[in-house]
Amino acid sequence: MDYAKYHQDRRNLLIHIIAVPVFVLGTGGLIWALLTANFLVALAFLAAPMLSLAAQGRGHRLEPVPPEPFAGPGDFIRRIVAEQFGRFWLFLVSGKWSKALRGG
Repeated sequence: MDYAKYHQDRRNLLIHIIAVPVFVLGTGGLIWALLTANFLVALAFLAAPMLSLAAQGRGHRLEPVPPEPFAGPGDFIRRIVAEQFGRFWLFLVSGKWSKALRGG
């Protein structure tokens, strides 16, 4: 998938710079809470990835090229994990995120 193709809109890029770390930290907190049997805390941490995905979904509606539809639950999980824990960070550290933000 050509990540930059689906991440061109400045507003969506700004949403992602906040929402992706929220997803990652919330997921880490959720795993920690489940492993330590803090189930009420786990419910609170579950809100972070859910709100993050909702924000990113709204951001993607601003894009000139919308993301391809998910082929099913497995595809959804695979693509979300790949984007949140891999592709976004590569896009960010490669400098392509800031280039897209500047409109280049």
